[in-house]
Amino acid sequence: MKKRPTLADVAERAGLSKTAVSLVLNGRTGTRLSPDAVERARRAAADLNYRPNPAARSLRMGKLRTVGFISDDVTVTRYASAMIRGLLDVADHEDHTVLIAESGGQLDRAAKALEAMLDRQADGIIFGSMAARQVEVPEVDADIRVVLINMLDTADHPSVLPDEYAAGRGMASELIEAGHRRIGMLGWFPDAVIDPTISVTIGHRFAGIQASFDEAGIRVDARYVARRWDPPVGYAGAHELLEQNRNLTALLCLNDNLAFGAYQAAHERRLRIPEDLSIVSFDDDELAGYLRPQLTTAQIPYEQMGRTAMHMLLSGEALPPRTLVPMPLRRRDSVQQRPPRPADPAPTMK
Repeated sequence: MKKRPTLADVAERAGLSKTAVSLVLNGRTGTRLSPDAVERARRAAADLNYRPNPAARSLRMGKLRTVGFISDDVTVTRYASAMIRGLLDVADHEDHTVLIAESGGQLDRAAKALEAMLDRQADGIIFGSMAARQVEVPEVDADIRVVLINMLDTADHPSVLPDEYAAGRGMASELIEAGHRRIGMLGWFPDAVIDPTISVTIGHRFAGIQASFDEAGIRVDARYVARRWDPPVGYAGAHELLEQNRNLTALLCLNDNLAFGAYQAAHERRLRIPEDLSIVSFDDDELAGYLRPQLTTAQIPYEQMGRTAMHMLLSGEALPPRTLVPMPLRRRDSVQQRPPRPADPAPTMK
């Protein structure tokens, strides 16, 4: 392999001392070096494609410019892999290396990974989760910066979460502004308080949806209660809602998996989307863009949450307890404008 050029090689090519070259390449001002010497040093470094040795520089600064990322199942989940891309992009821009470990949701594995990262003098730790819920993370010394992505913990570390309330308002408004008044809800928790170990954000999604309906004076009684949100549940729930409420013009699904099942049910009932039935949902699964028609949905901003968390960790500033990241609305082809008909009968409770 070709030998990596050293500072001595640059100094020899420029006809300067190593100290002089180091001052130039590190951007030091106030030196007595002539403009010609500065130009020679820079030109020599460029000609040799010289890059500073990060290990040597870290030793001089007393920091290894390393950050640890410990997640439950993010690295093996296609839904949330964008989170890693976001934090890696920021870390690379800030000249930091990211150590990545997966705990599988097991506290002892997370503690072991944390210890290994701190042994390597990580400047900070980011914990991430696939599902936005409250979890227990290993105890971390107070002098180590910690940021959480898509999760909360009992120690109340600063966290980055999706803005589910705004997304709920926005998705309900999407149907309301398109003229829909006979709307069914596919997926709903009957509980007033949702267990935080299940979700710390879904209640905000419900609240945002309800706020939009309340402001528009719309009562939505056609709701299919379901704690498991997958395509088979969406399929069965859509059939039930559409059978018992035949005047529905739209379904608001609480996630894309439910919407996938609703698409199949609508097809079997010979309902055209969006001409006969508009459908919206949440998450922006990759498959949402492959449905025909493509599904309108609110995206969980995994990549932006990763970027935000890394910026926060490296900022050195005091951090707020909660940082909310907007959930972009992906408008596609599953909603059709429909004039409201107030005289039509309201949907009935199933």
